[in-house]
Amino acid sequence: MILKIDFHVHITPPDIIKDWKKIAEKEDYFRLLNESPVNKFATADDVVRELEGSGIDKAVIFGFAFKDMGLCRYVNDYTAQAIKEYPEKLIGYMVAMPTSRELEKEIDRCRAAGLKGIGELFPQGQGFDIADSKEMSNLANLCIERNLPLIIHTNEPVGHYYAGKTDTTPEKAGAFAQNFPDVKVIFAHWGGGLMFYELMPEIKKQNQNVYYDTAASPLLYNKNIYKTAGDIEVLHKVLFGSDFPLLPMKRYLKEISESGLSQEEQELICGQNACRLLGL
Repeated sequence: MILKIDFHVHITPPDIIKDWKKIAEKEDYFRLLNESPVNKFATADDVVRELEGSGIDKAVIFGFAFKDMGLCRYVNDYTAQAIKEYPEKLIGYMVAMPTSRELEKEIDRCRAAGLKGIGELFPQGQGFDIADSKEMSNLANLCIERNLPLIIHTNEPVGHYYAGKTDTTPEKAGAFAQNFPDVKVIFAHWGGGLMFYELMPEIKKQNQNVYYDTAASPLLYNKNIYKTAGDIEVLHKVLFGSDFPLLPMKRYLKEISESGLSQEEQELICGQNACRLLGL
């Protein structure tokens, strides 16, 4: 049986949900996203209920990536506790501030607690530039040395505005992949469209360790994007990610089932690629 894995799920500790406005006073990007009318919060328990109701086996979960490393540590602790409570359902990733002096210490602390990767990080929201090789070198090298996949928020440079639409576009994502080709990086939200540039041979070559998740896809693209990914020959690098609690998981499964992909191709997206990347 092929496992179904949601690779992009946000969790928030109950006390942060309760007092989010207080934290938002010092965290501008957190405030921007959570003042949006479409914002929702989910605890680890909420995620498990969603998995069971959607028929999905596992989820990669992570807290909000704050500028403040103390807050990052706090949500990482919550993620670590969640995977202990639901070891068969939840796989934990850690968040961190890439430019912090405490980065290596926090990564190793989280690895010892069972967390398996890094992300979702917010370049503009946390105030770093993924296209800056000097600024990113410490994070990238730690990911390579410790074999940690990295999830980075990206978004398309065209179309309608929404809270969280930033300057982290395919151009910057492509620069990161060029500078650090050995990092296993998942560019969220279809890489902001970087996927389409894999029609260029040099981009396909440099992006051999680049993956794309489907987070927020129903709000951005119609279901033909899945067939297009097949035509571009990147289906082996596409990961089902729901961005839950923003959208329900079943909405993606319905679109994927109606996309025109074969059963084998659907299984790649819904779990096989994730199993390979996670070493399951």
